[in-house]
Amino acid sequence: MNDVAGTGQRPRCRDVGLIIGQMEPGPLNAITDVPGVMVGHSTIIRGEGALVPGQGPVRTGVTVILPHPGNVFKDKVRGAIHVINGFGKATGIAQVQELGVIETPIALTNTLSVGTVWDAVCEYTLEQNPEIGVTTGTLNPVVLECNDGYLNDIRGRHVKKEHVFEALGASRTGIVDEGNVGAGTGMCCLGFKGGIGTSSRRLPCGLSAATVGVLVLANFGRLENLLIKGVPVGLELQKYVEDSDSTPPGSVVVVVATDAPLSERQLLRVAKRCMGGLARVGSAFANGSGDFVVAFSTKNKVSHWGCGEEQVSFVRDDSPVLGAVFQAAVEATEEAVLNALFRARTMVGRDNHIRAGIPIDKVCEILRKFHAM
Repeated sequence: MNDVAGTGQRPRCRDVGLIIGQMEPGPLNAITDVPGVMVGHSTIIRGEGALVPGQGPVRTGVTVILPHPGNVFKDKVRGAIHVINGFGKATGIAQVQELGVIETPIALTNTLSVGTVWDAVCEYTLEQNPEIGVTTGTLNPVVLECNDGYLNDIRGRHVKKEHVFEALGASRTGIVDEGNVGAGTGMCCLGFKGGIGTSSRRLPCGLSAATVGVLVLANFGRLENLLIKGVPVGLELQKYVEDSDSTPPGSVVVVVATDAPLSERQLLRVAKRCMGGLARVGSAFANGSGDFVVAFSTKNKVSHWGCGEEQVSFVRDDSPVLGAVFQAAVEATEEAVLNALFRARTMVGRDNHIRAGIPIDKVCEILRKFHAM
């Protein structure tokens, strides 16, 4: 079942009966199950054949996550960033760690396009807020990246401002495109084509009506590391597919959203738990890997113009609600990576480098062999 009948799309995990974890997903099983969260992509694919640095072939893009549909600078969200491994070129980390708020859309792209994307997010926010730099302070764009240079002419820095604005303009709630889209266009993961994946979990009845949603930019790991439900699927697949070891150690970005009322300190605790989901699919957090988790809550927004004391309520640390959020973050991260793998199609990139889409039928056969499906 390498395509969903009648759609021309490759299936997600649950489409083939692969259930990850114990908690129930939201209606869309996506980060956009958290009310108000929006996602947009801009995908850039041009040329084929030999690499001509600066010209192509191009396999790259931009993905943006908006915490809510309003003005994020004026109504900031409480947030945290956990650096699993700092071999990355992300921006905006220090201020989020210091102040505990996110005040712009979160943007994902390739390593050498961070500067361009930062400038575009800055321009977008300045257009929304003419008082910035005049009667109030400046801003802190959060931009994160992975290296797509195996398939893409990364030196060409083909992501331009118009692509960032295209992604921002395309941002919407509802179904999230996955696989070879946006920032995930040229990414590779665990020996196969990687990219964008998403998943969500609803907290159990009796605890809270809250949802936890995760979006990943999956670009890490080698084939032999791939685990699914504890099964060494990568080692089994080595008998059937040829893995190229020419890709550099990759990276991963995880974005976690929730409408549970969590403080920035609690959000950092949640972000750290996402490492469990990554480890479950085979991440070893390699030396050359830049691994980051951004977490935010859509509750208890922070007004830019607020002054004096504020009175807000958060979940207690010893509450079963927070424990459920931890589990939800682990499960949704794990499934988001697998959805990225399942949805991504085979891609031929620069110098005819190939990254195959994971052979879903063979994966299911292996999982049934190990009684995991």
